[in-house]
Amino acid sequence: MIIDGQSITVENLFQAATNFNAKFELDPRARKKMDASREYIEGKLAKGEVMYGVNTGFGAFSSVRISDAEIETLQKNLIRSHSAGVGDFFSKWHSRAMMILRANALATGHSGIRSALVDKIIEFLNADVIPCIPSQGSVGASGDLAPLSHLALSLIGEGLAWNNDQVVPVTDLLAKKKIKPLELKAKEGLSLINGCQVMTAIGMLTLHQVSDLMKIADVSGALSLEALKGSRKAFDPLISATRQHAGEAKTARNLNRLLLETSPIGESHLNCGRVQDAYSLRCMPAVHGAVKDTYHFVKKVLETEANSSTDNPLVFPEEGKILSCGNFHGMPVAFSQDYVGIALSSLASISECRIAKLINPAMSDLPAFLIKDGGLQSGHMIVQVAAASLVSENKVLAHPASVDSIPTSADKEDHVSMGTIAARKCTQILRNAQNVVAMELLSATQGLDLLAPLTASAPLEAIKAYIREEVPYAEKDRVFSYDIGRIFEMIQSRRLVTFIEDQVGVLEV
Repeated sequence: MIIDGQSITVENLFQAATNFNAKFELDPRARKKMDASREYIEGKLAKGEVMYGVNTGFGAFSSVRISDAEIETLQKNLIRSHSAGVGDFFSKWHSRAMMILRANALATGHSGIRSALVDKIIEFLNADVIPCIPSQGSVGASGDLAPLSHLALSLIGEGLAWNNDQVVPVTDLLAKKKIKPLELKAKEGLSLINGCQVMTAIGMLTLHQVSDLMKIADVSGALSLEALKGSRKAFDPLISATRQHAGEAKTARNLNRLLLETSPIGESHLNCGRVQDAYSLRCMPAVHGAVKDTYHFVKKVLETEANSSTDNPLVFPEEGKILSCGNFHGMPVAFSQDYVGIALSSLASISECRIAKLINPAMSDLPAFLIKDGGLQSGHMIVQVAAASLVSENKVLAHPASVDSIPTSADKEDHVSMGTIAARKCTQILRNAQNVVAMELLSATQGLDLLAPLTASAPLEAIKAYIREEVPYAEKDRVFSYDIGRIFEMIQSRRLVTFIEDQVGVLEV
């Protein structure tokens, strides 16, 4: 992967962060821009000019002038004092993504730091020296100060790092791999920690999984529609053409590809007399489609952020300017993470509505709780209860973090984004939504088996058969948590979405 300050996408970041054999290098053009920016800073230093973060204190100490002899000590003190994070560590792949994004932001060439600093981040990545970064402690402005400080702490040879799945002092790994720690120069400590790369990394890795889940939710909805003997009429392309939300049309097309024009189940209820299905079936294009539209909005925000300069001050050598600014403020990312969290909560909610229909004989031609010999057997009674629990939990988690702020740094930094809290919450909402959709897949496939010898459309029967390789039909009660866990793993590992698209082609998001 070439670090050039402008080419990060959700897809290539996910691949680079999760592939521990990936290698990185700095683009020569980015190196040239960085070197020009550094030369400009050094020229100003040589003239004795005062520049924030270069030869002054930070935040509320910005008016304190630092002597030239103490500039390097200033940078180390900054990293040590700001390493105040708490809580569980982010995963190793999250930390890799943060390192990639920080290197990329610096490679835009507006930070006034040496290209050697990005070389050091790349050296750490290529040698698999990945810092342990606590997950709590950021308010999302001036960037992700606490977690990025823990990242920088490893670069200077202090703090903790991952050795496979073990946590060890970074000094042990550096000695083992014969890597020298970074010696910070003027402004470089500040440039390592000013930015939103933690919240952005979490958001981008989450969003990659959202893409898969949107496709699988269309599949689980289609399976439920067949099990509930629902109508295909609500997915006629004439309908979405009258509203013109892109996601609605995409969802309708996905459902039509999965359901085909009819099936033995579909033929069985052509004259059933039912006029309209419940919203959770009929309105899938509107609801699932709105999630898709949210996905694309958020993707654009995150990819824009990933390829931006988020330092302060920013250096513009050609224009002869060093400008103090607020590019480190995480509000664009904070809003986006709250938005996608809300959308995922709705996706899980409509999925749970369909599970509730599947277990209720008043809403289907299926036995109560999807089990024969009900009473002795409880069937999917608590599968739906567990889904309802996760949906309710998501309602709490979906409360936006970005509407909150609290003054920090002696009221110098008086409005903050809480973007990292929004991003962390979104990962849990995603996990809950994945589990709810796994539960729907479990219940919908059980429902289809109970309609035998009638069958669903050929694509859906193939998908059901694939799930049945892991989770057999339940003739009687068993520990359904294990079944949910197996389907959840099929979702997270991408095995399920890969199989689906092998059967029907790439689904639209």
